[in-house]
Amino acid sequence: MHSHSHRSRPPADDAGGRSWALLILLCAAQFMVILDATIVNVALPSIRRALGFSPTDLQWVVTAYVLATGSLLLLGGRAADLIGRRRVFLAGLTVFTGASLVSGLAPEPGVLVASRAAQGVGAALLSPAALSIVTTSYSGEQRARALSTWGAIGGAGAAAGVLLGGLLTTWLGWRSVFFVNVPTGLVTAALTVRLIGGDGATPVRAALAQLDLPGAVTLVAGLVVLVYAVQGAAAHGWGSARTLGLLAVAATLLAGFAAIERRAPHALIAPSIWRVRSLVSSATVMLGVTAILVGTSFLNTLFFQNVLGDSALRTGLEFLPGILTVGLAAHLGPKLLVRFGSRAVIAAGLALAAAGDLLLSLAPVDAAYPTDLLPGFLLLGLGVGFAFVSISVSAMSDVRDHQAGLASGLITTAHDLGAAAGVSIFSAVAFGSGAAGTAGLVTGYGQGTAAGSAIAAALALVAVIAVPRLRPAATQRIALH
Repeated sequence: MHSHSHRSRPPADDAGGRSWALLILLCAAQFMVILDATIVNVALPSIRRALGFSPTDLQWVVTAYVLATGSLLLLGGRAADLIGRRRVFLAGLTVFTGASLVSGLAPEPGVLVASRAAQGVGAALLSPAALSIVTTSYSGEQRARALSTWGAIGGAGAAAGVLLGGLLTTWLGWRSVFFVNVPTGLVTAALTVRLIGGDGATPVRAALAQLDLPGAVTLVAGLVVLVYAVQGAAAHGWGSARTLGLLAVAATLLAGFAAIERRAPHALIAPSIWRVRSLVSSATVMLGVTAILVGTSFLNTLFFQNVLGDSALRTGLEFLPGILTVGLAAHLGPKLLVRFGSRAVIAAGLALAAAGDLLLSLAPVDAAYPTDLLPGFLLLGLGVGFAFVSISVSAMSDVRDHQAGLASGLITTAHDLGAAAGVSIFSAVAFGSGAAGTAGLVTGYGQGTAAGSAIAAALALVAVIAVPRLRPAATQRIALH
């Protein structure tokens, strides 16, 4: 009943390009969010040296951001619908920009991790609100072009992040990778006020009453404790009192979240959505694939700079072929889907990813990038790219129209939580032995990437068993749509 007050200002033909200025504005905000998930990777060794992070704690610079974003994305999307898209977009933009400034000024590890988590909260509000504005501001052919542009931002942001991170870290220092968001955020906020219409007079207090805040808080707490348990398990032992106690707390919190969702009148995730087999199996594979990609990237950042002695800029350039290969595979994926079906393409993609990580695990201490690392990077990129496209198609195959928004949010959440899980698991495996120095890092790198290969192989089996095989005709219809 609030739909009339939440509608963004429609693009008018006589507005002198206002409609596309709006799209550029929203895409710029989304680009900033995606950029921040990758731009920090290349700066990690510099951050560790400057602030004194331990090898095992360094992963929280990445994990805090993606964990907060993934845990709260569904809440952010719900808030945009209830409170108003413009309000939530501006709130997320304000939090994100302010937290970026604090991150750049952080004097010690705790402040940086906390501000990175705050950035994630801002991103979880900003991103779904921006997509909602795009969806409601355009129609027909314009909407198709707008959504295609929005989708392209993902790959562009990831590629630009590793390169821009290397440039900024080399020329201006690691703090600049956070400071760059501040002027961008301020300009975006000023233009938002000008280009996006108001949300009307929807009472915020009444809207907040319809948000599942207890569920969101319980989910975040459970995931944070779970990641913390996994992070320390390799060092303290999986059977230690610390690990078992933390896992019990995490299980209790996550069980509490499930109980809240069953009873909540406005649940974050409608219970019926868990009965859609194609969606649940695809979300599971999405979580695993993202974990492999982000976890491997995390270890490679440390290997390039701390073992091979590469600069931040060179590290960014070394990441580019793999990221571009992901884009190439995503472009070719729909053609393979039409011919072979989603299950086969997902399984083949995971097999390629397993082979890529296996090759990387064999890299010696004096590895040569063209022969010892690049082949693995390219195989991993191809595999992940094929899997991503196929997962997206398979996930939505049995979803009804009224569930489309929630299903999309669930897949995006699985993606972000997979990133958090990947960094945590790969870090725990790589640094759990406690071996110090270059030799320890080389050993840990091999163990971590070998674990990635094993996870990819296991996921390929899951895909063959659990992911429905779409008929080529059905796949073609979805892919073309």
